[in-house]
Amino acid sequence: MTDAPPTPCLSVVMPCFNEVATVATVIAEVLDSPYTAELIVVDDGSVDGTREVLAGLDDPRLRVLLQPSNQGKGAALRRGFSEVTSPYVLVQDADLEYDPSEYGDLLRPLIDDKADVVYGSRFLGGRPHRVLYFWHSVGNKVLTIASNMVTDLNLTDMETCYKAFRREVLESFVLEEDRFGIEPEITGKVAAGRWRVFEIGISYSGRTYDEGKKIGWKDGVRAIYCIVRYSPPMVARRDGRGRGR
Repeated sequence: MTDAPPTPCLSVVMPCFNEVATVATVIAEVLDSPYTAELIVVDDGSVDGTREVLAGLDDPRLRVLLQPSNQGKGAALRRGFSEVTSPYVLVQDADLEYDPSEYGDLLRPLIDDKADVVYGSRFLGGRPHRVLYFWHSVGNKVLTIASNMVTDLNLTDMETCYKAFRREVLESFVLEEDRFGIEPEITGKVAAGRWRVFEIGISYSGRTYDEGKKIGWKDGVRAIYCIVRYSPPMVARRDGRGRGR
């Protein structure tokens, strides 16, 4: 006796900027997942031919939203989150750093009602990782520790792309950051809402800057500001949103 195939229950939101070399491959992998009910690609003003690639793709589960100009990852995620219809929502970058075949692992704590939010950690577990920048990994750990200090969570990878949510979690707060500050903002508001958070180890095939990696040191400085700005006490003081379970 074999297990029944998974029911499509997932809205995948994919911010995309100048990813002509990878976007079609990533979209095919996302749509190949049995969990994917819809894929919302938000193109953030690409000028390298990415929009032309997107225009040539045809799948009833795929929706492409075009930003009028480059506004940042956070702005793209806000627009994508406003369009989701499935009970679970997951963020997927448009490069080849993260593997959609791992959706089942990320969704299992949500489906089993053990968690409201699941982070896919690049630093947890024994899955394969491409070895790249030492100082980038140090910066990531510093930001994660700083975030943990103000949220009282014990995450190992606050900056990870792979974050999965119950849709009601995203509906419980308003996101404000336009660029990569969206990561500590989400974490702060999830913690302020007292939502149940799980972490799952994932594989990771990071890119070099020559291959298209976009985050830089200025984003790290902004992240420190956002860790403080969106800490649970500051969120509660400002609007008192997002009380979870």
